[in-house]
Amino acid sequence: MSFQINKLYYGDYGESKNGAADISTNQTNAAEWPLWEVFIRSKQGLDHKHAGSLHAADAAMAIENARDVYTRRMEGVSIWVVESKYIHASNPDEAGSLYDPANDKAYRHPTFYDLPEEVKYM
Repeated sequence: MSFQINKLYYGDYGESKNGAADISTNQTNAAEWPLWEVFIRSKQGLDHKHAGSLHAADAAMAIENARDVYTRRMEGVSIWVVESKYIHASNPDEAGSLYDPANDKAYRHPTFYDLPEEVKYM
């Protein structure tokens, strides 16, 4: 006896004319879907924070899935999704040579400015 298990995800299949699921319309395997990084902004004026990662077939599906997974309780006002292959990062082992030139420019570090109380989220 042999059988095949088809794992279906949200949006993977349409409905046929008789109301039954028609899995032949979309045979995309979730393992082939790209990885997306999700960034959520919780309030106006704040910056986006990395919330997590998910797999999705395209950007529209990634935003919908991010909304469902990461903002279930109305935590966000804005969602960014970025395909992981487009994110490039510096090597933490090379941080010294990367950041040392900025240490001698005190004016780039606004630690000596007094902010008025009206200014929030800075």
